[in-house]
Amino acid sequence: MLPLPALTSPSSTTRRAGYQRESRRFHSPSIADIRATLRYLRARSRLTNLGVLLLAAFASLSLLHNLSFIFSTAPASFSDVHEEYSPSSILTTIERNETLKGLDHLIIVPGHAIWVGSRPDHVLDEEYWTLEDYQKADGQVLAITDHIKHGVALAMEDENSLLVFSGGQTRLLSTTTEAESYMRLALSLDLFKNHPLSPAALPPFPRATTETYALDSYQNLLFSLARFHEVTGRYPSRVTVVGYEMKRRRFEELHRAAIQFPAQLFQYVGLEPPTSGGDSARAREGEFQNGYRPYTADLYGCHDFLLAKRRARNPFLRFHPYHTSAPELRGLLDWCPSDPRTIYQGPLPWDATE
Repeated sequence: MLPLPALTSPSSTTRRAGYQRESRRFHSPSIADIRATLRYLRARSRLTNLGVLLLAAFASLSLLHNLSFIFSTAPASFSDVHEEYSPSSILTTIERNETLKGLDHLIIVPGHAIWVGSRPDHVLDEEYWTLEDYQKADGQVLAITDHIKHGVALAMEDENSLLVFSGGQTRLLSTTTEAESYMRLALSLDLFKNHPLSPAALPPFPRATTETYALDSYQNLLFSLARFHEVTGRYPSRVTVVGYEMKRRRFEELHRAAIQFPAQLFQYVGLEPPTSGGDSARAREGEFQNGYRPYTADLYGCHDFLLAKRRARNPFLRFHPYHTSAPELRGLLDWCPSDPRTIYQGPLPWDATE
């Protein structure tokens, strides 16, 4: 009897079947295999366990990523923050005078109106001022001029001070800012005449400058601190504000507290216009109703009534630069809590001076 052909022998058939089974193990699964796997995963307990496992994996990856970001990018100091947010295209244009780097006393004269004159005899003439109706005919122009003169006098007395006239382009009919008009008035009256002549590369009085973006009294204070940093490369250890006596409480009790500047290093010099008793009483009541009381309910002036005043005083849509030039104040500049009375708790450059 002849032997069976090799391809039809039982042993060959068995080997072929085994080979096919092995081949299926290392090739794409069949539809039946996929369905079986899905039925396995869809079992209630296994699906729940898989979901928990995936969520835990994603949470772990997210945590590791956040920790890596924090420890790799968090600046070690305020100076590191400044380098991070100040583009080299800006820094390369800044060359501070060495005599300004040691200044530590900020003197602020907040703006209240805009002088459009050009000669000394225009200073006290209301025709050369952009005024609100309530500022007319009650000695306001004389009071503003006294603020400017007193600020200059204080700066002349203290060689470690920087005088900042603060106020933005708040009037629709004006092409300049409150601060620039105050500086022009001071120069027109030759208020810096007793100061030694400055080198040709410096302004007539290097320790006086302008802050041209503030839209209200809170910003007069905060933005002037930022401007001091722009000019000197540091923040002041003392602050003096020259303004109306009736606004003393607003600055001392509210604005200073809102930015947490040390009370013992903050001074307010109050001057009043020579008004009659009735006018003075109306002015104090107006300050309480439209200034002091609104800020008690909205410390940072960024809600409702006070925000509307800021918008009305910014007809030319000006943007301040202090997120870049004073990055240490970014948190405070952007602070607008849903509870308007919540004090900012982040780090501030003057924390160490307390």
